[in-house]
Amino acid sequence: MTIDKFLSLGQTALELGLINGLTVLSLFLSYSMLNVCDLSTDGCFTLGAAVGALVALAGYPWLSLPAAMLAGAVSGFVTATLQTRMGVQSLLAGIVVNTALYSVNMALTGNKAALPMNKTPTIFTMAKGLFKDTPLAGQSVLLVMLLITALVILILCAFLRTKLGLAIRATGSNADMVRSSSINPTFTTTVGLCVSNAMTAFSGCLMAQQQKNYEVNMGSGMVTVALASLLIGGVFFGKHRPIPLRAVGAVLGAFLFRLVYALALTLDMPAFMLKAVSSVIVVLAISGPYLRTQLPLLLKSLKSRRSAAPEGGRG
Repeated sequence: MTIDKFLSLGQTALELGLINGLTVLSLFLSYSMLNVCDLSTDGCFTLGAAVGALVALAGYPWLSLPAAMLAGAVSGFVTATLQTRMGVQSLLAGIVVNTALYSVNMALTGNKAALPMNKTPTIFTMAKGLFKDTPLAGQSVLLVMLLITALVILILCAFLRTKLGLAIRATGSNADMVRSSSINPTFTTTVGLCVSNAMTAFSGCLMAQQQKNYEVNMGSGMVTVALASLLIGGVFFGKHRPIPLRAVGAVLGAFLFRLVYALALTLDMPAFMLKAVSSVIVVLAISGPYLRTQLPLLLKSLKSRRSAAPEGGRG
């Protein structure tokens, strides 16, 4: 692989990693802060892509962003309602909403599985026109995503330092303590899931505009990718680090996941093997911290066995 090809591969991985990084940040809020495992991520990502594509096709690319976020917030509200007001367990609530969102997405697009956007103006084509005839013309997508990701991280970190944000974090740590402090955990859980799903839908909208295409299964496996990226980021910036560093680590994990995925594509691997590659990355991300703690113990055990072997031979 030439240097130019590797740099191009790295840029593509960084662009997709930044887009997926918004979904990882949504799991950072719901899973790491709120301690809720939301499995509606796949459907919510596709919902944001569907709404964003429809609004962009109507001629309003900028309006598609808040529209997608609003749709995601509604999805999060439904998930939170099932959990907090109807007694449905969080895992099951996410599965139910994720299943229902497939029908919702098909209904929104008029029973169409795909919406091509090749001739549709998007925020990325507008940025490309803005940087036309400049050295940054080929970096327009990367620059837009760097700006958006930085703003999202700043806003999320500022939000988590407010009274409401602190209440959400406290709910994830100890809901009973929050309840005894006259804070309604139902409200904080609902707000947390609404904000989380809004970011997921925002990510889906940006993905559809960047790919210039909407496809009904484009969110398939996104929760797996996001969770693996979150765990990879945790290797660099663990839970005892400040929240801004942990948020940056989550986005860094998304980039590294996409980079490994892109390198696997260069090996001429069959398409059906890519899911297996994702699974291997997830397993390594999950087991990595545990294996890192067990490795010194294993080396110590091997060292003690080797030192004991000569003594046994002399005996």
